[in-house]
Amino acid sequence: LAVKDPTAVERANLLNMAKLSIKGLIESALSFGRTLDSDYPPLQQFFVVMEHCLKHGLKVRKSFLSYNKTIWGPLELVEKLYPEAEEIAASVRDLPGLKTPLGRARAWLRLALMQKKMADYLRCLIIQRDLLSEFYEYHALMMEEEGAVIVGLLVGLNVIDANLCVKGEDLDSQVGVIDFSMYLKSDDEIGSKERDVQIAAILDQKNYVEELNRQLNSTVSSLHARVDSLEKSNTKLIEELAIAKNNIIKLQEENHQLRSENTLILMKTQHHLEATKVDVEAELQTYKHSRQGLDEMYNEARRQLREESQLRQDMENELVVQVSMKHEIELAMKLLEKDIHEKQDALIGLRQQLDEVKAINMEMYQKLQVSEDAMKEKNEIIDRLEDKTNQINATMKQLEQRLQQAEKAQTEAEAEDEKLKQEYVNKSESLQKEFSQKEKQLFQLETDLKIEKEWRQTLEDDLQKEKETVSQLRIETQEIISLKKEFLKLQEKNKKLKKICEDQEAALQELASKLSESKLKIEDIKEANKALQGQVWLKDKEATHCKLCEKEFSLSKRKHHCRNCGEIFCNACSDNELPLPSSPKPVRVCDSCHAMLIQRCSSNVP
Repeated sequence: LAVKDPTAVERANLLNMAKLSIKGLIESALSFGRTLDSDYPPLQQFFVVMEHCLKHGLKVRKSFLSYNKTIWGPLELVEKLYPEAEEIAASVRDLPGLKTPLGRARAWLRLALMQKKMADYLRCLIIQRDLLSEFYEYHALMMEEEGAVIVGLLVGLNVIDANLCVKGEDLDSQVGVIDFSMYLKSDDEIGSKERDVQIAAILDQKNYVEELNRQLNSTVSSLHARVDSLEKSNTKLIEELAIAKNNIIKLQEENHQLRSENTLILMKTQHHLEATKVDVEAELQTYKHSRQGLDEMYNEARRQLREESQLRQDMENELVVQVSMKHEIELAMKLLEKDIHEKQDALIGLRQQLDEVKAINMEMYQKLQVSEDAMKEKNEIIDRLEDKTNQINATMKQLEQRLQQAEKAQTEAEAEDEKLKQEYVNKSESLQKEFSQKEKQLFQLETDLKIEKEWRQTLEDDLQKEKETVSQLRIETQEIISLKKEFLKLQEKNKKLKKICEDQEAALQELASKLSESKLKIEDIKEANKALQGQVWLKDKEATHCKLCEKEFSLSKRKHHCRNCGEIFCNACSDNELPLPSSPKPVRVCDSCHAMLIQRCSSNVP
């Protein structure tokens, strides 16, 4: 016969007992139909069986007095492995009636059952077998597969609702004996197998629903986290889209501006090319006429026709230039108006700042007056305190003198007592009476001394308080001085701001005067243009001398033709220059109508 391992037999027996106790507890609880109390017999038997299962294979630990073998050690490990078990461990340790580790372990099992987490806690223990090996032997039930089976059976206890009172129960002295009579089958129990099968099916369904609920809760939490992350990413993408749209709009605006500038540059270059072509043709014609001398009449008629066509073209060009000049003048006017409005807004803002600075100055001045009044009051309080301290010092000196006198009287009385003892030994009765009187005097003097010492102590406390108040007053005076310095700094800042405001107002006045002057000049130019629109240019042959200096044109004195009035000046006389917004450099201007001059070749030079 093969010899069986006794530890394996013990494990099998304990597993079967655990199965019977758990099954009997679930069946009786469902038939009972209420929450279970601590007096319920199947529940008590379940705890006894669990205690035996946990005690199987425990290592014996040596203590100071005797050998110790309890299940509280491994159960205390659950607190470190499963953070939610910290509340149970703390409440078990705080229970007042428990004195032994076994009682604490029994209370822990009851609380875990009420929480419906006994299976979870023990599963954490079984997983960490390295830690369990410190408490159990290698062949123990908790170290083998039977322990995992018992943990799986404990999951079914989540169906039961238990309400156990642990505080008043004597868990230290309970005797853990298994009652096998509860698990023996009778004839009635054999007939109720169908009902047991139904109950088992219902329990399986309930466990399945609870597991489904847990899985759904975990999926819902993960979906919530995903939704939050997607919302954050969506908001970020919307912000990036808005920024990209703004960038596209800015780039489109820049593109339109560049295209408009390109068209303006093309127009200007075309006008310059046409003007240069006209000048080149005029120079060619003058060169041909100087060399040809035969057909003058024919050439003169032809030249007159060409000149008339050129004049017509020049007039058209002048019209285009005048239109562009009008546009430029209108743009300049708009820009000037914008500058005036902006400067007016700046003036209003500076005035508001001035008003705020004035209000701050008024507040600071009022605060300074209040602080000066407080300084005066505090100085008066300091003077009073100094007078009080002087009085207290005088009284202290008087008390010291009184103390010295009392000490002298005491020494004299002691000397007299000694003399009276030596001289009057026989007269003991009379001396005793006198001695009693002296003792009374001494007692009175000691009481007086105590009163004076207490009075002195109170005076010293008052002095200390007075010194503290004086130090506080000094600190406040220093704060007032710092406030004065800040006020002076603010006054200097105010003066600087006033100077800046005055300079800005002066600059704005100058700008306004310049703007008014420029407006007047523009109006004069417009009037001159209107007056000189009907005049005709002089011919190059007829204009041989400058209108102002009346000197003949040459290489050094070139002709400058006015666009509006048609008068011709030399370059020495036409030195008036005016800045235009369209041209980067200042332009030469006519003295009479202030229109732009055009340089032409002299008739004497090819």
